Amino acid sequence: MITNLSQQVSLANKYIAELRDVHIQKDRMRFRRNLERLGEIMAYEISKTLDYKEQEVETPLGIAKVALPTNNIVIATILRAGLPMHNGLLNYFDDAGNAFISAYRKHHKNGTFDINLEYVSCPDLTDCTLIIADPMLATGASLAIAIKELEAYGTPKELHIVTAIASTNGLSYVKRLHPKAKIWLGAEDEELTAKSYIVPGLGDAGDLSFGKKLQE
Repeated sequence: MITNLSQQVSLANKYIAELRDVHIQKDRMRFRRNLERLGEIMAYEISKTLDYKEQEVETPLGIAKVALPTNNIVIATILRAGLPMHNGLLNYFDDAGNAFISAYRKHHKNGTFDINLEYVSCPDLTDCTLIIADPMLATGASLAIAIKELEAYGTPKELHIVTAIASTNGLSYVKRLHPKAKIWLGAEDEELTAKSYIVPGLGDAGDLSFGKKLQE
């Protein structure tokens, strides 16, 4: 299942527009906050798909029956670009477990690149609801490697992928590998350059959030 927020009329469109805007992008705090907002919106949408059980809550005046989610949720993030969206998801799923993956592209002069994985911190994923935040789904290669690495920590009962901008090719690749995954995206762009940048996209989400990284 793929849910594209840009196909609906909502405030998410405003946040996506600001994320893309080269002038508004100069404000790093606003850029991070807009990614965080998208994470919050997607957390709310994901919450509609969870399992619920009616429970009793004691109030000062009596007992109220409330349907509460029963899923064991783990939010995973590919560092560093995924941190703002992770925070947005965590604002809503505030009792969720957390997983962090350090992965980066090492570019070669011929235009190709390798994906290096350096660090993983993750709780037990057995029978959990796993939500992975990756703001830019370009080729889908980094995400596929991250999911593969997380398999060592158990088999989740369901997988949600949250991204701000996804390329058509990246979406197809991830769906082919994980046909049961539910993908939540802000917008889909068709073009992908030879260097695997999404067009029109929004640029480098990590650099725009936290400043340019040191050159290799």
